[in-house]
Amino acid sequence: MAQKIRYVCEAERYNEKKGRKMTRKTVTLNQNRDFRRIYHKGKTAVNPILVTYLVKTRRDENRMGITASKKIGKAYVRNRAKRLIREAYRQIEPGLPIGLDLIFVARSRTAGAKMQQVQEVMLRQLQKILSQ
Repeated sequence: MAQKIRYVCEAERYNEKKGRKMTRKTVTLNQNRDFRRIYHKGKTAVNPILVTYLVKTRRDENRMGITASKKIGKAYVRNRAKRLIREAYRQIEPGLPIGLDLIFVARSRTAGAKMQQVQEVMLRQLQKILSQ
């Protein structure tokens, strides 16, 4: 059975060596074994708004998953939290290196936060993890 690939975002970046634009793709993580591997082996950064897990891979793409448990609230609250995280990631994705598996876990404050706050927290966490 062929695996269905879903792209989260495609950002354009300029490849200086070849002199042309390339699209950068982030694939959605949807396999339970991938989530378990990242939770177990990944590096972590925690904040009241967001928790980030990251594992470096040899792939030529980034893979991202979002988790929002029922502790956060009803479906519309969880969906808002996921939308905020997805949009914040989409805006910082062009500046990230290739070959990352990421999981973002929404927390109770995520849905009430502004997108700019989520983006700042996400950027700070990714810089902290990547510098380790």
